[in-house]
Amino acid sequence: MATSDIASQSPVFSGSMVALVTPMQPDGSLDYETYRKLIDWHVAEGTDALVVVGTSGESPTVDMDEHAELIRVAVEHAAGRVPVIAGVGANSTAEAIELSRYAQRVGAQAGLSVVPYYNRPSQEGMYRHFKAVAEAVDLPSLLYNVPGRTVADMSNETVLRLAQVPNIIGIKDATGDIGRGALLLRDAPEHFLVVSGDDATAAALILLGARGNISVTANVAPRLMHELCAAALAADVARVRELNGRLALLNKVLFVEGNPVPVKWALAQMGRISLGYRLPLVELGESHHALVRNALQEAGLL
Repeated sequence: MATSDIASQSPVFSGSMVALVTPMQPDGSLDYETYRKLIDWHVAEGTDALVVVGTSGESPTVDMDEHAELIRVAVEHAAGRVPVIAGVGANSTAEAIELSRYAQRVGAQAGLSVVPYYNRPSQEGMYRHFKAVAEAVDLPSLLYNVPGRTVADMSNETVLRLAQVPNIIGIKDATGDIGRGALLLRDAPEHFLVVSGDDATAAALILLGARGNISVTANVAPRLMHELCAAALAADVARVRELNGRLALLNKVLFVEGNPVPVKWALAQMGRISLGYRLPLVELGESHHALVRNALQEAGLL
């Protein structure tokens, strides 16, 4: 597909896209009943898309069969009410292709593919990795750059090279670097979607031209995050300041420990999930309980 054809044939995602947690029982088993209930809640609250089995979905600790089943259940239960973006990233290109093929087969609207972690590829290695995945499957692909987790950091120059590859429709920029994001928005082709992956700076990036936010905070505040993204997309600065102020503390404290530990604890306090993790993740430290609870109260969620 020629680059000029990409804009007309790619799905367009915008607004608040929740980086959905994977509910687990206290013994670590997957809780599909609660998973379905969370999907229903997000649809009712206005969430614009579901992003499943990514960082917040604890993809490193689910096996391949569970990973595939979480994608399948999300697509089946969403039933077209809201788009599903499947986490398909891996530090093995072959595994990323396998997950992408499965996501396409069960009907996901796109795949979210993280920069390979631990093996620290060069910029050329990242380019070839994402190009190989995009060329192996007919599924729209969102790149995902989160150097705080992967160590490897995909440069804007590499992103712009990949923007010319058919099936690569955009990027989740979780660097939190507004200056860098502004340059990417300036230089990216019109068809290429830039979405924030950093709740604290998402509103600012959207006001600069990003299309939305793949959000951790939306797990506990789906309506507020939807409204914040909508206000930013409409350039309603007064409303953005109001809503962002209400969420600012929550955006900070949900990362007081490694995601998704704080957000799952918060959801348990709200009665939305049972509190379950898989090692090496453990329960939120007691010294942080009051901090997260106070942030929930400040946002009007408790």
